[in-house]
Amino acid sequence: MASLQAVTRWLASAVSVLAIALPAVAQYPSKPIRFVAPIPPGGGPDIIGRLVASKLFEGSGQQVVVENRVGGNGIVAGEFVVRAPADGYTLLLGMDSLLTINPHLYRKMPFDPLKDLTPIASLVSNGFFLALNPQIPAKTLAEFIELAKKAQPPMQYASGGNGSQHHLTMERLKVRAGFEMVHVPYKGGSPATMATVAGEVSAMMSGTSTAAQIRAGKLRAIAYTGRARSSILPDVPTIAEMFPGFEMTQWYAILGPLGMPEPILAQLRAEIAKVLRHPEIVERLKAAGGVEPWITTPAEFTAAIRADFEKNGKLVQDIGIKID
Repeated sequence: MASLQAVTRWLASAVSVLAIALPAVAQYPSKPIRFVAPIPPGGGPDIIGRLVASKLFEGSGQQVVVENRVGGNGIVAGEFVVRAPADGYTLLLGMDSLLTINPHLYRKMPFDPLKDLTPIASLVSNGFFLALNPQIPAKTLAEFIELAKKAQPPMQYASGGNGSQHHLTMERLKVRAGFEMVHVPYKGGSPATMATVAGEVSAMMSGTSTAAQIRAGKLRAIAYTGRARSSILPDVPTIAEMFPGFEMTQWYAILGPLGMPEPILAQLRAEIAKVLRHPEIVERLKAAGGVEPWITTPAEFTAAIRADFEKNGKLVQDIGIKID
């Protein structure tokens, strides 16, 4: 009898909790949603995040705001989201480097990106331009490589941070082409771009969001890291045209804490896909740097994360990069 009474009390308690939780899920969103960006304002994820935020849950009466938390190649922002309530109101504007590069770079992290974050939806993917300060005399990739090989002391290049895609892509090119450059990490792609424009460094692997600076002559793009030439600067050759098989791309996505309710995940995925298909957003993405919407199913996104994890792990090992 006591056992039956205990079961009855447990069932009553469970039903009570469910009765409280269901309306919260059904009413989602009932307050502003926060996108936590791992880079400063003006960088790629920040720009993309603000575009998506401008249309997400449009008509619900709830805002989606972007909050920048910079540091550790996404670790600071990632840890903040990992420790947030799993209610769908604090989400990460994640970069691929956090999930597929950092675990290979850092001997110890405050959380496991692959285990402690929920992949919600992919957003966009694109490649990098090898961009030079206009004072550097090289006009082609071949001329740049020759210049870099002869430079004493070695030239410097900027990146969005240690272990960022900007960093690994240039290091991969250094190994493939056989030249040396000194890495200067910045806290995000935007500060790295400003440093290259100002001549603090000679070059960088810049996201396609720097197309405006390239067109204005503030940077000179001499190569692109995608499989095919970029639609926004089609005159810029790919690195693969000189080094077959060389391809490096990056992606951004929305991730959340573990334990988010499935109805909220499904709602977020449907709404994000709707935003990425919106004609205005597609045009604004192109204008922001020629990035392409990347809409996937949960299974496709999970498979892409696993594939990039393996690829980048080998690249980090081959290059020999480690961050304590």
